[in-house]
Amino acid sequence: MKPMGSLALFSRLVGASLSGQARYPASALMLTLGQFLATGIEVVAVWALFHRFGDVQGWRIGEVALFYGLVNCMFAIADALGRGFDVLGSEFLRTGAFDRLLLRPRPLALQLMGHDLRISRLGRLLQGLLVLAFATTQAGITWTPAAVAVALLAIAGGVALFLGILVLQGTLSFWTVESLEIANVLTYGGVQAAQYPLALYARWFRAVLTFAVPLACVAYYPALVILGKPDPLGAPDWLGMVSPLAGFAFLAAAFSAWRLGLRHYASTGS
Repeated sequence: MKPMGSLALFSRLVGASLSGQARYPASALMLTLGQFLATGIEVVAVWALFHRFGDVQGWRIGEVALFYGLVNCMFAIADALGRGFDVLGSEFLRTGAFDRLLLRPRPLALQLMGHDLRISRLGRLLQGLLVLAFATTQAGITWTPAAVAVALLAIAGGVALFLGILVLQGTLSFWTVESLEIANVLTYGGVQAAQYPLALYARWFRAVLTFAVPLACVAYYPALVILGKPDPLGAPDWLGMVSPLAGFAFLAAAFSAWRLGLRHYASTGS
C-alpha cells in the first residue's frame, strides 16, 4: 500500500480529533461559547476604557479594535494548532507516548499539531472576526486588495509567531518534563500586549516586542498600513508590508531549538 503523505496524515489526525469532539456536540458548543464569553470580557474592558476617556494618546477605539481583532484571530488559530506542544510534557513525555510518535515515519511537528485541534478555539476566532468588523465601521477601513493582503500576511505571520512560542514551550519539556507556566507570559501575556498600539509602551518594552518576541511586527506595523496611519515612532510606511515575515523567522528559530531538544531526549524505554 502506498505510504500516506505527511499532510494526509495531518488531515486524518485533525479529522479524528474533530469527530471525537463532535460526538458530544453540547459539550463542544458550551466550550466554544465559554471561550467566546471569556474573551468577550476583554472587549468590554477595552470599550469601557475608551468610553471613559474618548481616546488614548490620540488612538481611537476603532483603531485599537483592529489590533485586538487581528491578534485574537492569530492566537486562536495558533492555539488550536499548537495544543500538542502545550501538553507535550504531561501527555507524551511523562507517559512514554512520545516514543510511539518517534516510531512513525512522519514529521513529529505535524503529528503534534494534529493531536488535539480544539473546536472551542472557534469562540476566540469568531470574536476576533466580529471585532474586525467593528473596527472596519468605526475606523472607516477600506479593504482594498492591498489591505486584505497585508491583513492575511499579518495573521499568517502571527500564527507562526504564537506557534513558535508554543514550540519553545514544548521544547522546555525535554528538560523539565512539565510544560512551564512561564510560557503563558509570552502567549496570553503577548496577546494582551499586542492588543494595544506599540507607541503606548515604554522604550525598553517596545524593544522587547519588536526584536525579542516580534509581536509588533505581526500586529502593530501591519495595522498601521491597513489604517493608512503614519507611525508616531517614525517607522517607514513600507515596514508593515514586510514585518510579518519576522513571525516566520521566529518559528524557524523555535524549530531549531526543538531539534536541539530532540537530540537531548532520553527515551522512557516503553
